Amino acid sequence: MKRLLLACSLMLCAFVAHADPLLIKKVNAFVDRWHNDAAHARPAYFDKIAKDGIYIGTDKGERWRRDEFKTWAKPHFKRKSAWAFKTIRRNVHFSDDRAIIWFDELLETQMGVCQASGVMRRKGDGFKIVHYQLSMAVPNGVASQVTRLIRDFEEKDSWKGGPR
Repeated sequence: MKRLLLACSLMLCAFVAHADPLLIKKVNAFVDRWHNDAAHARPAYFDKIAKDGIYIGTDKGERWRRDEFKTWAKPHFKRKSAWAFKTIRRNVHFSDDRAIIWFDELLETQMGVCQASGVMRRKGDGFKIVHYQLSMAVPNGVASQVTRLIRDFEEKDSWKGGPR
Protein backbone atom coordinates (compact mmCIF):
# COMPACT_ATOMS: atom_id res chain seq x y z
CA MET A 1 0.00 0.00 0.00
CA LYS A 2 2.86 2.36 0.83
CA ARG A 3 4.38 1.72 -2.61
CA LEU A 4 1.07 2.48 -4.29
CA LEU A 5 0.72 5.75 -2.38
CA LEU A 6 4.31 6.68 -3.15
CA ALA A 7 3.82 5.90 -6.85
CA CYS A 8 0.61 7.96 -6.97
CA SER A 9 2.31 10.85 -5.18
CA LEU A 10 5.23 10.80 -7.61
CA MET A 11 2.89 10.71 -10.61
CA LEU A 12 0.89 13.63 -9.20
CA CYS A 13 4.06 15.63 -8.54
CA ALA A 14 5.29 14.96 -12.06
CA PHE A 15 1.94 16.08 -13.49
CA VAL A 16 1.83 19.24 -11.38
CA ALA A 17 5.46 20.04 -12.20
CA HIS A 18 4.72 19.75 -15.92
CA ALA A 19 1.40 21.61 -15.76
CA ASP A 20 1.96 25.33 -16.22
CA PRO A 21 -1.38 27.12 -16.52
CA LEU A 22 0.29 30.53 -16.78
CA LEU A 23 2.43 29.44 -19.74
CA ILE A 24 -0.60 27.85 -21.43
CA LYS A 25 -2.53 31.09 -20.92
CA LYS A 26 0.33 33.11 -22.46
CA VAL A 27 0.57 30.74 -25.44
CA ASN A 28 -3.18 30.91 -26.03
CA ALA A 29 -3.11 34.72 -25.85
CA PHE A 30 -0.17 34.88 -28.28
CA VAL A 31 -1.78 32.56 -30.85
CA ASP A 32 -5.15 34.32 -30.47
CA ARG A 33 -3.43 37.70 -31.12
CA TRP A 34 -1.70 36.18 -34.16
CA HIS A 35 -5.03 35.04 -35.60
CA ASN A 36 -6.54 38.42 -34.72
CA ASP A 37 -3.74 40.20 -36.62
CA ALA A 38 -4.75 38.30 -39.76
CA ALA A 39 -8.44 38.97 -39.14
CA HIS A 40 -7.64 42.70 -39.14
CA ALA A 41 -4.91 42.54 -41.82
CA ARG A 42 -2.23 43.85 -39.47
CA PRO A 43 1.38 43.37 -40.68
CA ALA A 44 2.33 42.43 -37.07
CA TYR A 45 1.02 38.99 -38.06
CA PHE A 46 4.34 38.24 -39.77
CA ASP A 47 6.43 39.55 -36.87
CA LYS A 48 5.10 36.66 -34.78
CA ILE A 49 6.64 34.15 -37.20
CA ALA A 50 10.36 33.41 -36.82
CA LYS A 51 12.55 34.50 -39.74
CA ASP A 52 13.27 30.81 -40.41
CA GLY A 53 9.63 29.89 -39.73
CA ILE A 54 7.60 27.71 -42.09
CA TYR A 55 3.91 28.12 -42.95
CA ILE A 56 2.16 25.22 -44.67
CA GLY A 57 -1.24 26.04 -46.14
CA THR A 58 -4.06 23.82 -47.32
CA ASP A 59 -2.84 23.44 -50.92
CA LYS A 60 -0.06 20.94 -51.70
CA GLY A 61 2.11 23.71 -53.10
CA GLU A 62 1.79 25.97 -50.07
CA ARG A 63 5.01 25.68 -48.09
CA TRP A 64 6.69 28.97 -47.40
CA ARG A 65 9.42 30.51 -45.30
CA ARG A 66 8.12 33.58 -43.47
CA ASP A 67 9.24 36.15 -46.04
CA GLU A 68 7.91 34.09 -48.98
CA PHE A 69 4.60 33.77 -47.15
CA LYS A 70 4.51 37.50 -46.51
CA THR A 71 5.05 38.18 -50.23
CA TRP A 72 2.32 35.70 -51.20
CA ALA A 73 -0.11 37.14 -48.63
CA LYS A 74 0.53 40.81 -49.49
CA PRO A 75 -2.68 41.24 -51.56
CA HIS A 76 -4.73 39.69 -48.73
CA PHE A 77 -3.25 42.14 -46.21
CA LYS A 78 -4.29 45.12 -48.35
CA ARG A 79 -7.92 44.28 -47.54
CA LYS A 80 -9.75 44.98 -44.30
CA SER A 81 -9.30 41.33 -43.27
CA ALA A 82 -6.80 38.83 -44.67
CA TRP A 83 -8.52 35.75 -43.19
CA ALA A 84 -10.35 35.06 -39.97
CA PHE A 85 -9.68 31.96 -37.88
CA LYS A 86 -11.69 31.55 -34.69
CA THR A 87 -10.41 28.96 -32.26
CA ILE A 88 -12.86 26.26 -31.28
CA ARG A 89 -10.35 24.25 -29.24
CA ARG A 90 -6.60 24.30 -28.70
CA ASN A 91 -4.25 21.85 -26.96
CA VAL A 92 -0.90 23.18 -25.76
CA HIS A 93 2.19 21.14 -24.83
CA PHE A 94 5.78 22.10 -24.09
CA SER A 95 9.23 20.72 -23.44
CA ASP A 96 10.44 20.28 -19.87
CA ASP A 97 12.54 23.46 -20.14
CA ARG A 98 9.51 25.28 -21.68
CA ALA A 99 11.65 26.54 -24.55
CA ILE A 100 9.70 24.61 -27.22
CA ILE A 101 5.91 24.72 -27.34
CA TRP A 102 3.67 22.80 -29.68
CA PHE A 103 -0.07 23.05 -30.12
CA ASP A 104 -2.91 21.78 -32.21
CA GLU A 105 -6.15 23.60 -32.77
CA LEU A 106 -9.57 23.26 -34.31
CA LEU A 107 -10.63 26.45 -36.11
CA GLU A 108 -13.73 27.97 -37.62
CA THR A 109 -12.62 29.53 -40.91
CA GLN A 110 -14.01 30.79 -44.22
CA MET A 111 -13.23 27.25 -45.50
CA GLY A 112 -15.33 25.67 -42.74
CA VAL A 113 -13.75 23.83 -39.84
CA CYS A 114 -9.99 23.43 -40.21
CA GLN A 115 -7.30 21.82 -38.10
CA ALA A 116 -3.85 23.24 -37.53
CA SER A 117 -0.72 22.49 -35.59
CA GLY A 118 2.15 24.73 -34.67
CA VAL A 119 5.53 24.80 -33.02
CA MET A 120 6.88 27.83 -31.20
CA ARG A 121 10.18 28.86 -29.68
CA ARG A 122 10.14 30.66 -26.39
CA LYS A 123 12.79 33.20 -25.51
CA GLY A 124 12.23 34.98 -22.22
CA ASP A 125 8.60 36.04 -22.21
CA GLY A 126 8.40 36.15 -26.01
CA PHE A 127 7.37 33.57 -28.58
CA LYS A 128 8.03 33.00 -32.27
CA ILE A 129 6.14 30.56 -34.47
CA VAL A 130 8.65 28.30 -36.21
CA HIS A 131 6.21 25.94 -37.92
CA TYR A 132 2.49 26.13 -38.65
CA GLN A 133 0.41 23.76 -40.73
CA LEU A 134 -3.21 24.41 -41.66
CA SER A 135 -5.41 21.58 -42.94
CA MET A 136 -9.01 21.38 -44.04
CA ALA A 137 -10.88 18.97 -41.78
CA VAL A 138 -12.52 16.45 -44.11
CA PRO A 139 -15.17 14.29 -42.44
CA ASN A 140 -14.50 10.58 -42.95
CA GLY A 141 -17.99 10.17 -44.40
CA VAL A 142 -17.10 12.32 -47.43
CA ALA A 143 -13.38 11.52 -47.71
CA SER A 144 -13.83 9.24 -50.74
CA GLN A 145 -15.76 11.98 -52.58
CA VAL A 146 -13.13 14.58 -51.74
CA THR A 147 -10.34 12.19 -52.78
CA ARG A 148 -12.09 11.63 -56.12
CA LEU A 149 -12.45 15.41 -56.67
CA ILE A 150 -8.76 15.94 -55.95
CA ARG A 151 -7.69 13.09 -58.22
CA ASP A 152 -9.90 14.37 -61.05
CA PHE A 153 -8.58 17.90 -60.61
CA GLU A 154 -4.95 16.78 -60.61
CA GLU A 155 -5.43 14.60 -63.70
CA LYS A 156 -7.23 17.40 -65.58
CA ASP A 157 -4.74 20.09 -64.69
CA SER A 158 -1.65 17.84 -64.70
CA TRP A 159 -0.78 19.04 -61.21
CA LYS A 160 2.63 17.72 -60.31
CA GLY A 161 3.00 19.18 -56.84
CA GLY A 162 6.17 18.52 -54.93
CA PRO A 163 8.48 21.03 -53.30
CA ARG A 164 8.80 24.51 -54.68
